Amino acid sequence: MKTSDFYFDLPEELIAQVPIKDRSSSKLMVLDKESGEIEHRIFKDVVDYLNPGDCLVLNNTRVIPARLIGEKVDTGGKIEFLLLKRTEEDTWQALVKPGKRAKVGTKFSFGNGKLIGEVVDLAEEGSRIVKFHYEGIFEEVLDELGNMPLPPYITERLEERERYQTVYSKHNGSAAAPTAGLHFTNDLLEEIKAKGVDIAFVTLHVGLGTFRPVKVDDVLNHEMHSEYYMVDKEAAEKINKAKKNGKNVICVGTTSCRTVESASSEDGIIKESSGWTNIFIYPGYKFKMVDRLITNFHLPESTLIMLVSALSSKDSVLNAYDVAVKERYRFFSFGDAMILK
Repeated sequence: MKTSDFYFDLPEELIAQVPIKDRSSSKLMVLDKESGEIEHRIFKDVVDYLNPGDCLVLNNTRVIPARLIGEKVDTGGKIEFLLLKRTEEDTWQALVKPGKRAKVGTKFSFGNGKLIGEVVDLAEEGSRIVKFHYEGIFEEVLDELGNMPLPPYITERLEERERYQTVYSKHNGSAAAPTAGLHFTNDLLEEIKAKGVDIAFVTLHVGLGTFRPVKVDDVLNHEMHSEYYMVDKEAAEKINKAKKNGKNVICVGTTSCRTVESASSEDGIIKESSGWTNIFIYPGYKFKMVDRLITNFHLPESTLIMLVSALSSKDSVLNAYDVAVKERYRFFSFGDAMILK
């Protein structure tokens, strides 16, 4: 299976730069994952594709302001850190740009010395292990000094930080938003509950692995980074109940999908659990728990479009993407959505 099999031509002007005013008013493409048939709706119509007894699974991770702009302590040279994941109490794995300035032992200052980062080790693919020194509570210092880590394809300034958070975000830890969830409003979630749909919250802290480009020609040679996930007892019970009763388990976003599949056994039971997952889902994967998926439109040749193709078929998904381009759907983080039913 070649990475190039998942290429499609995307005009740059279709990459959404800013979120729309009303979260639930984005476009919604409805793709029948068996027949490949397509409908065009508005996102708030998603409730029409959810049935009493179904379980909607949401990732309640919260994005931290993980992008820090600072300077080298001894020379004043500019530096940018992107925090990926916490490895110990005050120690993080981070991408550093420019990396040549970040040798082991080098110190960097942020916010005129409110936060000092010292490179203590080298890590995978050029990232660094950084120990931070500060006074007070790290999360409060980071909230004051950090910026939202928007993907590189978004060049516009984000006016409101909360527009890069889901309305149900709860647990701090992500370097990127679970963007399929950005379309939900509290009113829409209440409407879904009123229809008799169970809502289960799981957590996966989104790191570099989800968005890392596939650099190998053969898909099978790609390795995912690990990301931390949690499934509590309540979520497991709701998901298992839907499955036992022959109802649908509908994941919101590829991160929820990967969490559910990571925590599920081969016999189709999900268990209360937590840990690190590097699950890579691509065509040929046999889903243990997930029946349907709500997702945004993803980068060509990405692991995300491969996951979506695994739930339907590569041909159906790439055809849907061609239709989305023709119909001027908005792509990526602040873009429109698709439901595979």
